[in-house]
Amino acid sequence: MIREAQGKKIGVLYGGWSSERDVSLRSGRNVYEALLKLGYKDTILIDVKRSVAEDLKREGIDIAVIMLHGKGGEDGSIQGLLEVLGIPYTGSRVLASSIGMDKFITKQILKSLKIPTPRAVFATNNDNIYEKVKEVEEKLIYPVIVKPRSEGSSVGIHIVRDRDELLSKLEENINLYGHILIEQFIEGQAVTVGILGTGKKAFCVPSLELRVKGRAFYDYVAKYTKGYTEFIIPAEIPEHSDKKLKEYALKFYNAIEGRGFSRVDAVVDEKGEVYILEINTIPGMTDLSDLPKEAEKMGISYEEVAEYILRSAFE
Repeated sequence: MIREAQGKKIGVLYGGWSSERDVSLRSGRNVYEALLKLGYKDTILIDVKRSVAEDLKREGIDIAVIMLHGKGGEDGSIQGLLEVLGIPYTGSRVLASSIGMDKFITKQILKSLKIPTPRAVFATNNDNIYEKVKEVEEKLIYPVIVKPRSEGSSVGIHIVRDRDELLSKLEENINLYGHILIEQFIEGQAVTVGILGTGKKAFCVPSLELRVKGRAFYDYVAKYTKGYTEFIIPAEIPEHSDKKLKEYALKFYNAIEGRGFSRVDAVVDEKGEVYILEINTIPGMTDLSDLPKEAEKMGISYEEVAEYILRSAFE
């Protein structure tokens, strides 16, 4: 890898303008430091702003390592720009990135692949929320999850337990995000599994179970604040559930042509049934993030994960 990157300037793109900017800053700096440690000395950090096209050209970047989370960075936007500029970049390409950020499209693809996923109702700012509540009550059972269509890091997600609360959260979230999903809440164990590599070389690292303390679910605070979440690796789920989790994760990842690395989130109910929730095509790489912890359990260091990510720019 070092030979392939020799003479090439690497730019780690981080920051951005999404609601996940702070997480991206942490992920980007960690990956930047890992690449320097590995010997990629001609590596710089680029805080992505609206002037990113000019900044990339001014810096003379040959390879872009994308460590942006959320809108503008994980949704295919920056990937499309890099395609136009002819700059090789890490991670999934435009289509897989945009699918991964869109929970509605994700759910449709999961269903088409016959991968279990919670039932859901889709709502937009053009809908009558009272009619939408009626539809929810016809198709789902309280409690339900209200979540934005295209946000990450559990931003804007709420557990709703009755009609009044649903009306309130629907109105609030539709005003904030425009398009939202109301999804059946599945009581069970929150699990996740990371993926490294591309195509036939892609593989799952050990699964991870998330046991949250003092929060209703694995929300933004629990994800990025020490002490709120206990990480169990491998996840303490039945062996057949773990096998299904990894099978579903790889099937979905390869179906959308994921590249380099990703993380798939799921829930396992009391019967051991696995329900896939979503895929993160640029999962966090902070000190508290799931993928590096899972890889470490397999004997893959943080620096080696960073090299897997960099390798995807050459594939």
